[in-house]
Amino acid sequence: MTTRGNQRFLRQLQFNRQGLIPAVIQEARSNKVLTLCYLNRAAIQKSLKEGKVYVFRRSQNRLMLKGETSGHIQRIREVLVDCEGKSLLLRVTQHVAGCHQGYLTCYFRRLSRSGRLVTIARRVFDPARVYQTSPVRRLS
Repeated sequence: MTTRGNQRFLRQLQFNRQGLIPAVIQEARSNKVLTLCYLNRAAIQKSLKEGKVYVFRRSQNRLMLKGETSGHIQRIREVLVDCEGKSLLLRVTQHVAGCHQGYLTCYFRRLSRSGRLVTIARRVFDPARVYQTSPVRRLS
């Protein structure tokens, strides 16, 4: 996409007060939802230019390549926009896994009738090995 095309596209989007727009990341082949990320204008521009997903990490207040630490990048296959321009759907080819806890998708737990979260997927990599220490606290 040309720079002019990028600018035209960005003008059609509605960013929140923080200058961000939510993006659902979906594996193109399986249609599995991998995660929900936030992108700012710079992340969208870099993602479109390079064909890889860049996100705005709110916790670190910086732009980063999705998978920059693990090497588990996401190659963009298709970009879709919701009817109001308030969110994106990025259909990607996922390398290894999209979740930093070691699962293909961040949505690896299901709510049971008893109110417990039950793991319904298997880990595809060991986060302690990939990140040298576990990057997140356990939520189960």
